[in-house]
Amino acid sequence: QVQLVESGGGLVQAGGSLRLSCAASGSIFSINAMGWYRQAPGKQRELVATSRSSSSTNYADSVKGRFTISRDNAKNTVYLQMNNLKPEDTAVYYCNAFKHGINYWGKGTLVTVSS
Repeated sequence: QVQLVESGGGLVQAGGSLRLSCAASGSIFSINAMGWYRQAPGKQRELVATSRSSSSTNYADSVKGRFTISRDNAKNTVYLQMNNLKPEDTAVYYCNAFKHGINYWGKGTLVTVSS
């Protein structure tokens, strides 16, 4: 089992920045990938960014150039730096860990971007 706890959400004005953190605990050895997903009201959950164990990263087109995912393996933590936020970035952001074919999820943290 992998436990994930997100933090760092909040209310920010358009153009502002936030940094989300996700601390992993439990059976974290051999996690294949960690990442962030988001779900806006009335919409499906969508991928934001992922970071694989090979250090390769992947971003949704809508956040490329504005968001950066990074990992601190010593702290078992993954971060999402979000710059130039837009109202359409408003959503609950979920941390994800993928290990041996299983997806693990945090409870989510709300990001609200006001115009």
